Amino acid sequence: MSGAAGQMRRLAPVKILLVVDQFDLASNGTAISTRRFAVELQRRGNEVRVLTTASDAPPAELEAQDGIRRYLVPQLSLPGVNGIIRKQQVTLGRPVRPIIVEAVQWAEVVHVTTPFWLGPAAGKAARELGVPATGAFHCQAENITYNLGMGRFAPANWLVYAIQKRIWDKFGHVHCPSSFIAGELRRNRYRSKLHVVSNGVGPDFIYRKLPKSPELDGSFVITMIGRLSPEKRQDVLIEAVKRSRYSDRIQIMLAGTGPRRERLAKRGASLARPPIIDFYSEQRLQQVLAMSDLYVHASDIEIEAISCIEAFASGLVPVIANSKKSATPQFALDERSLFAAGKPADLAAKIDYWIENSGERRRMEARYAEAGLAYGLGRCVEQIENMFREAISDG
Repeated sequence: MSGAAGQMRRLAPVKILLVVDQFDLASNGTAISTRRFAVELQRRGNEVRVLTTASDAPPAELEAQDGIRRYLVPQLSLPGVNGIIRKQQVTLGRPVRPIIVEAVQWAEVVHVTTPFWLGPAAGKAARELGVPATGAFHCQAENITYNLGMGRFAPANWLVYAIQKRIWDKFGHVHCPSSFIAGELRRNRYRSKLHVVSNGVGPDFIYRKLPKSPELDGSFVITMIGRLSPEKRQDVLIEAVKRSRYSDRIQIMLAGTGPRRERLAKRGASLARPPIIDFYSEQRLQQVLAMSDLYVHASDIEIEAISCIEAFASGLVPVIANSKKSATPQFALDERSLFAAGKPADLAAKIDYWIENSGERRRMEARYAEAGLAYGLGRCVEQIENMFREAISDG
């Protein structure tokens, strides 16, 4: 084996501690990405452990499944805020120092993926113990402010970035899932070395088509994947379908969970085919994508949108909100895959175009599936390994 990849594989494996508030929650994007990285890092010969909170399943059972040891801290309780946190289906880890120190002492490099109490505490312990530590930026300011009703209030977003800057500037190297978010951090004067690396998609997201299940038979299926929260804008898709010339034959599939489920169901109830809203396992999601005809990503706010990559890697043409606060427009191969963010009429026009031009849609499906190959998980994890080794070399 030759080249950079060959050199990487000849290097000694690394003992990597991943720090994340939630690791075993299948509906949390950061948890999903961290789990994928953990499994792939371990498959490539590294030794991986995780500092996180407990899940419903027994730790021994989970470790038997993936071979990854978990250092477990209790959940953090914040009186007066716990209700909001639960509504968002978020778990925060309480920074119990003895557990953190035990985990950090084992590692050759600590990788912190969440900026709340547990992550900074692990970073501080790593600095005190002389263990190199890196970070990963997954918490866009607007992800927080939109859920507080202040997403368009620029000072609030600036404040969130400023608070996080105090955390991430203590890490010499920070992983950014897109050039967009790296640009946001530079604009807010973050000082760390930023490594732009996609979160990557698993090898099972490939071009495939399946016959539609009975409840989808005869319909034009439009799928959108993502948390059911304000910034994701599933409401724009529902309103666009109401305006479509083909509204009576369109079936919306909203794959996800979150606080806006009931509101979205009510909004879509008047459609000839009301939206099907559900959370799917990865295997079932792949089947849903294989039965779909088009993918829409209407989100105003997005650091990367790995779900969009999964969709077009599976052979779906995406139609993406062209938002200035989203990285997802980078995936559009031409203007037919973009619509004016927050504008249902423009989205409806794009949907109608792709319905009416089925031959062109099939041609572009193949092009998008080919484009998805660039985001393979193995390639992305190799770049993260390079970041870890650079941090270790820096000392």
